[in-house]
Amino acid sequence: MTARRRCAVRAGTKAAAYRRRSGRGACGLFSKSNGLKIDLPQIKMEEHGYATEEDVLISLKRAISRYSTLQAHDGHWPGDYAGTLFLLPSLIVALHVTGAVSTVLTSEHQKEIRRYLYNHQNEDGGWGLHIEGTSTMFCSVMNYVALRLLGEGLDSSGEMLQARSWILDHGGATLTPSWGKFFLSVLGVYDWSGNNPLPPEIWMLPYFLPIHPGRMWCNCRQVYLPMSFLYGKRFVGAMTSVVLDLRKELYNVPYDVIDWDKARNGCAKEDLYYPHSPLQDIVWGTLNKIGEPVLMNWPGSKLREKALDIVMKHIQYEDETTQYICIAPMNKMLNMICRWVEDPNSEAFKLHTERIYDFLWVAEDGMKMKSYNGSQLWDTALTVQAIFATGLTEEFGQTIKLAHDYIKRSQIRMDCPGDQSKWYRHISKGGWTHSTADEAWPVSDCTAEALKVLLLLTKFPPELAGEPMETSRLDDTVNILLSLMNDDGSFGAYELTRSYEWLELLNPSESFGGIMIEYPYVECTSSVIQGLVLFRETYPQHCRMEEIDNCIRKAADYIERIQRSDGSWYGCWAICFTYGTWFGVRGLVAAGRTYKNSQAIRKACEFLLSKELLPSGGWGESYFSSQDKVMYLPLFVFMS
Repeated sequence: MTARRRCAVRAGTKAAAYRRRSGRGACGLFSKSNGLKIDLPQIKMEEHGYATEEDVLISLKRAISRYSTLQAHDGHWPGDYAGTLFLLPSLIVALHVTGAVSTVLTSEHQKEIRRYLYNHQNEDGGWGLHIEGTSTMFCSVMNYVALRLLGEGLDSSGEMLQARSWILDHGGATLTPSWGKFFLSVLGVYDWSGNNPLPPEIWMLPYFLPIHPGRMWCNCRQVYLPMSFLYGKRFVGAMTSVVLDLRKELYNVPYDVIDWDKARNGCAKEDLYYPHSPLQDIVWGTLNKIGEPVLMNWPGSKLREKALDIVMKHIQYEDETTQYICIAPMNKMLNMICRWVEDPNSEAFKLHTERIYDFLWVAEDGMKMKSYNGSQLWDTALTVQAIFATGLTEEFGQTIKLAHDYIKRSQIRMDCPGDQSKWYRHISKGGWTHSTADEAWPVSDCTAEALKVLLLLTKFPPELAGEPMETSRLDDTVNILLSLMNDDGSFGAYELTRSYEWLELLNPSESFGGIMIEYPYVECTSSVIQGLVLFRETYPQHCRMEEIDNCIRKAADYIERIQRSDGSWYGCWAICFTYGTWFGVRGLVAAGRTYKNSQAIRKACEFLLSKELLPSGGWGESYFSSQDKVMYLPLFVFMS
């Protein structure tokens, strides 16, 4: 059995275990409180062996009725947006070093978090990068540490002993990749000298340099921003008894004899997805041997102090403009530590702790941390479009009206304050985030999908769907979408592409590839095409129609150019070639391409037909497609 098949079998086995070990998840609360009674008959195919049109209609009504019960009272659909296994332990480390574990997490929170971590422990004792992944040193160390900080001892369960054995058998924590080394250093169970440098002085470089962090992908720079602050400070949390015990438990040799300089570039083979380039090793070695000794001692320390002050101002700006949610959970936790280091009694730290709950979600497998503060806008926009596609919108007016109101309220109504170029921010007025307006980082495809919903609902009377959005706010939306187009017609997620792909040569993260710049995506480009085409149809006399036409044309040409030779597109935001091809086709069709006049459409159809899973007639794909950029079919194809 291949590795990917083993992974899928294990994931299916664990899913069954979750159901045995707990009850319903959080969505069940909405279903119970909404209490919509479904009085439609259940369709049983065995009665006549095929589905009639009436059968399909009844099934659609049942599905929408059921889904309507899961809608929250403000109009969005809450959902489980988790699965990454280094976020929750990072939170636990952050709360431990700030002394806030028991303040933020009740005993029930901690119990459910422990259950979640144990539920996703692999059979070999380790943890993967995500819930279906094979064990990695990064997540095995981080989740082991989190459980220890939550009170689990080596005598608590066999799982803890097994986890420690996995870590030691694979070389010990000196082989955790750079993000793991960083959190262990903050905790005090790994020496800062075993890290490659993260100098805050990089934020003082002139912006015209391609390596300036303001030119990097926003998620990347917002993580390394607080990392550079804590590295520059060499901050270490309190030496508690559990920290001292972890120093003994995580390594194959005594802590005081570890060669930290050798450990700097150590990385377990299980984690080495993106190895360091020779250029990077030269840069880190030079900074470590020459740069850091100068900057840590007078007079170089004066420059370090100035750099730390600049970095803190950027951290403060990110906190305040996002209402302390931050762009994503990783930089939120790091910013929270930084604000505590700045002042443990500050209002900023208290505001950070209050918004931790935005990221927590409890379900059948325990309490987890979401990959953002949710996917509220994205899920709501796609849900409304799905209902609209059934032709049953008028039968579910209350559901649609609630969702419509939520989307209108979620639009970002103003740009971030001050000189946005100083903070390396793109305009945001008129956009939508992936989650909530408070998060304040608009995304191109989320904005376009929201625009599509607002325009589709203008086809219905206000008493059914609610009042349409003001045209001035739609103008703001069109403005931000047009501003996000790169010169080649492509669209990234958050911003324009600001630097060059060769910057990946300096990617310091061994576990993640393609993180250094804002890359263009077929999904984002397609969504923008669809949104602007619908806007063009709705407002054909708009004053910016020439720009809109040009944008649609260039974006469609871009999608055609990046189509793979087999007819597919690589999808980055879901799994994977099936998903990317769906967006590629939808974008081209919206732009006027057809099977008859477009070779790209014909090739895409041939690709999809070649991947159809017979005899079921559906499509499926393994997450390994995303990782290896080669399409893998799901396990059940090989088991049938």
